[in-house]
Amino acid sequence: MLSAKENLLMCLRGEQPEYVPVGAMQDGDPPPSMMVAPPLLHPERDPEVRRNLFGVRFVHTDSTGGAGMPANDEFVLPLDGIKNWGDYVKIPDFSDVVWEPLIAEQLKNMNYNRADTALVMDIHMGYFQLLMSIMGFEAGMIALYEYPDEVKELLDAISEFYIGVAKRTIDIYDPEALTLCDDTAAWYAPFISPDTFREFFMPHHDKYAKIGRDRGLLIQIHCCGKTEDFIPLYLEMGIHGWSAAQTCNDLLAVKAKYGNDMVFMGGWDGRERLLDPMASPENPGGLTEEELRQSVRDAMDKYAPGGGYTFGGGFMVAVGDEETPKKNVIIRDEARKYSLGFYK
Repeated sequence: MLSAKENLLMCLRGEQPEYVPVGAMQDGDPPPSMMVAPPLLHPERDPEVRRNLFGVRFVHTDSTGGAGMPANDEFVLPLDGIKNWGDYVKIPDFSDVVWEPLIAEQLKNMNYNRADTALVMDIHMGYFQLLMSIMGFEAGMIALYEYPDEVKELLDAISEFYIGVAKRTIDIYDPEALTLCDDTAAWYAPFISPDTFREFFMPHHDKYAKIGRDRGLLIQIHCCGKTEDFIPLYLEMGIHGWSAAQTCNDLLAVKAKYGNDMVFMGGWDGRERLLDPMASPENPGGLTEEELRQSVRDAMDKYAPGGGYTFGGGFMVAVGDEETPKKNVIIRDEARKYSLGFYK
């Protein structure tokens, strides 16, 4: 049987894999892929720092399992300062950083086997998200339309920094794939049009994608929400993997139109009945284990035929929540069992 790594790479190349790749494998199994970002790029993840490289303060909340979100009461760049953005936004200078020992230590501490797990290089949260975190959503959206030249100057400077880091670190990592990130959509609709994405943000994503294209790497993108209208732009950049492909998109139409040229990762969302507490003697009408397992099988039955699909599903667990992790154990178990025999 192919390793989870080789099976995933086979799928991302557009081939029908030996079995359905699963993003969340059984506890203790080697993950099919592991994301890695160059050290120093994410100080906001340090609970003693909680600010990113541009000074944006992040708030970590129990309801999100401790994940960080930009604070909504403090912004680095006010709208009336956009013409002089350099007075507010300081671009880091990493030109003197010696990356080799930092990355060697990082990989050592990750404690994974390269033979079993693909390395996927990441660099930031996305240019749209960075702009909105620096300015705040309202001011950021206004700036796109009222001050397009200044926004482009700011994004050019940010992009130059990140692309410089990527070029100096990618060959040290020698990854199998690159991932781009930018959550440009909500559940029901995108925040911006494909034309706006193309004009402001795509050029910078494409610079990063080109680093991967030049090395023959597989390229994927993460964008939650209703993003299907952006797929033609993704394909232009050489992107062939899309996560998290949520069910607010017409995923069957995406599969019919693009086939395995756009491999989507997801296809399962914990909504409606799946959010109910698990059945028990005290809660006989609750969600049954069989219902939860069937939801996994339904997703694979719907999207996996012929390849072009990797299963991704599970619940975010709030701090102190002891019940939801039990659901995730069931989901992982069923995904593992059902995936292995799917193409047989």
